[in-house]
Amino acid sequence: MAEARHIDAEKLTASERTRLCSAVRRKPRFLVIGAGQRGTAYASAMAREALPAIITAIADPIRSKRISFGKKYIWKDGAPREDQDFDSWQQFLEYERSRREAEATGEKVYAGIDGIILCTQDQTHKGILQAFGPLRLHVLCEKPIATTLQDCQDIYVSLGGAKGPDKIFSTGHVLRYSPHNMLLRKLLLEDRAIGELVSVEHTEPVGWFHFSHSYVRGNWRKESIAAPSLLCKSCHDIDFILWLLCYKTDFGEPAHMPSLVSSVGNLSLFTKRRKPEAAGNATNCFSCSHEQNCNWSARKMYIEKLYDHGHREFPVRVVVPDIEEITAKAGTEYGREVLTQILSSDYDASTPRATIESKQWYGRCVWESDNDVLDDQIVTLTWDDDSRSVSSKEFPDRGPKTAVFHMVAFTEAQCERRGKISGTHGEIQYDSKEIRVYKFDKFLQPEAAKVFTPPKAAGGHGGGDGGLMNGFSKAVEAVINSELSVEQAQAKYVGCTLKEAFMSHAMVFAAEEARLGRKIVDWQDWWAKLEQRLLSQ
Repeated sequence: MAEARHIDAEKLTASERTRLCSAVRRKPRFLVIGAGQRGTAYASAMAREALPAIITAIADPIRSKRISFGKKYIWKDGAPREDQDFDSWQQFLEYERSRREAEATGEKVYAGIDGIILCTQDQTHKGILQAFGPLRLHVLCEKPIATTLQDCQDIYVSLGGAKGPDKIFSTGHVLRYSPHNMLLRKLLLEDRAIGELVSVEHTEPVGWFHFSHSYVRGNWRKESIAAPSLLCKSCHDIDFILWLLCYKTDFGEPAHMPSLVSSVGNLSLFTKRRKPEAAGNATNCFSCSHEQNCNWSARKMYIEKLYDHGHREFPVRVVVPDIEEITAKAGTEYGREVLTQILSSDYDASTPRATIESKQWYGRCVWESDNDVLDDQIVTLTWDDDSRSVSSKEFPDRGPKTAVFHMVAFTEAQCERRGKISGTHGEIQYDSKEIRVYKFDKFLQPEAAKVFTPPKAAGGHGGGDGGLMNGFSKAVEAVINSELSVEQAQAKYVGCTLKEAFMSHAMVFAAEEARLGRKIVDWQDWWAKLEQRLLSQ
């Protein structure tokens, strides 16, 4: 154990470090890029569950967020070392290149990193991943991987997807990793609790407040600066459906992919024509005569309902990133003044459009925003009968089936998924807490249905954040300690290949093509053409 601490804490030559590493089981070392909500969620999961990995550095341009993150997860009560604290990923890249050059000449240096955990804004992912590519690191990239199909393709190719990656890759498809969903999949595919699967109805209730914060006023409000809400909010729901219906538990079985994809959706409420007459020309809640009667009042939501009741985490911290530091130093009243000042920040006819579009106005009237992403959308996936088309071997659950996914903003529940799965022998109903299994042989005996209550896991997404980090950490650990190959570790611990992650994103883009074109997309043909483009890159 002492030798392990030397490896991480001291400057050593390459030969000294190699000698020490040969005597211990080494923990992977990660750089977190982005100290926001998702970066913090993954770091918190590592600390809470004592995962076999170390966060050794943080890169974030906001000093208060970076320092708070570092004190919690890296340097604790001490001062940050030269290899731990960076105000940008570019600064880290410069440091790491210099560190490697010095190490190659025999100088004593701190240990390098094994991988990155990328949690920046979605549209930045491609540039960062391509810049880090030459370092050949393991990667966990928050979802979505990128905001356009072309950028996803470029990342897939650059990571070796077409040939077979030589490093572990994982993305934020956290729904695969929660105890609830893992049990649900076991009941369906291993226990075959309701026979062959026939249809799935799956709903993501985004939550009325969450949608207004993130998708009307916030970072993901416009396709031109983010992506369609189906991609940003629900690509892991599409992945969840494919995980249940396409990828079986028999290793080596070819995926049973959908044949048809279609989608419809609307921006139902948050448009200027739906603005209440009483709101007049107001563009900000703090200057609006309708504010006291408005459900979407920023004053009510951020200050009266959250801040005044001691809430300092998301979403208050999104509006004022250093709100905890401010209140700790200057008091609660001053913190309220700062929050109020930022929320009441407004624009007028003289403000350049570029300025308005370049920032998030969290006190903005929801009917005056420049948002254009959908608040209600349905995706339908259809499978053909493929039960006898896999060589000469028959596999279960390759018959015809249908999945319907509904993303809806206007719900009391926030991100607490619910659904219903129909099978040839019964039906499963699930929410984020329970799984109810009813079998047809219990006719007129609803009390005979079995209800499963998976253990409640700590952390976000029902324990999915921790599960994702656990799988990624163990996969990288197994590879760097030469216990498993990349392919073996990816299969055993991540349970999802780079191709599968890319395919889930591609399915979203196919659904959007169907919606915009008012058509049904032939997935098999669509994917075959995409694969040809990938092979030609």
